[in-house]
Amino acid sequence: MSTLALTPIAFEVVAAALRASKGMAAKADIGIAAARLGLSGADAVAVGDDCAAIPDGDGFLLLAIEGFMNGFVAGDPWFAGWCGVMVNLSDIAAMGGRPVAVVDAVWATGEAEAAPVLDGLRAASQRFGVPIVGGHTNLDTDRGQLSVAVLGRASRLLTSFDARPGETLIAAIDLRGRYREPFSNWEAALEAPAARLRGDLELLPVIAESGLSRAAKDISQGGLVGTAAMLAECSGVGIEIDLSRVPAPEGVDPARWLMSFPSYGYLLSAAANDVPAILSLFEGRGIAASAIGTVTADRRVTVTNGAARETIWDFAQRALLGCGPVAATAEDAA
Repeated sequence: MSTLALTPIAFEVVAAALRASKGMAAKADIGIAAARLGLSGADAVAVGDDCAAIPDGDGFLLLAIEGFMNGFVAGDPWFAGWCGVMVNLSDIAAMGGRPVAVVDAVWATGEAEAAPVLDGLRAASQRFGVPIVGGHTNLDTDRGQLSVAVLGRASRLLTSFDARPGETLIAAIDLRGRYREPFSNWEAALEAPAARLRGDLELLPVIAESGLSRAAKDISQGGLVGTAAMLAECSGVGIEIDLSRVPAPEGVDPARWLMSFPSYGYLLSAAANDVPAILSLFEGRGIAASAIGTVTADRRVTVTNGAARETIWDFAQRALLGCGPVAATAEDAA
């Protein structure tokens, strides 16, 4: 398995790029919306996770939604449709769940513009084996837009609120792919057979139901470090990441990789004695997995490379999502 190799100068450049990441800064929009709606991680259905986890009988209904950047929909409409299904299924898996169905909302300036988006949605629905059961369509708008929601179910959750100091941070990423230029989307699903895609997603509920982990997130638009920061904030902890241990494709630019959105990528927090079993599950399916860091109690996200260390985010200074116990502490202190 290839990992990131950084010279001291390259490490400083990467740390600076991570601190200036637009993908991470954009996550603050979530906090603005949550505050306006009066929502927080302390609600009965906690806000700040990959899905809303709604108690239902002896398990949970999972509900998530994704909206896509207009430039992405315009520049790569078929793949945007595919991603509408794929990233929502990833959110369900990150919570330890299995998908039930998908709905979509498509806006376009006519049928011809909508066609590739709808074709991508249909292709992903068929490949992953999850039905599209309805939605909303408007073919008389001034630009193309896409939003997709998913319903799932879990018997035992993986959450963003249950990482604990002393646990190990694991990264699991499918490296069998390539960048879908010009965006920093690492695509490793289009050529994969349906059985492999479905089996790979099944690993997360298996991990949840076996009790190997309680905390996970899928690596999203904020990249690996940004996703770790969201996990840390919601759990009220810090995270230290050894960049030299991060799984990576050969020859990739480190800064771009750490801010990339992989089609299959997860962070999990686990007790040290459960780490080998988790790594074995991913490696058994050809997915690169490594223990890349530690959950700490210091409320900072730091990256290391040998003896070098840089702080990327300090929750004592500012919130990211505005969700979780860190947000409540900051409010009380004010």
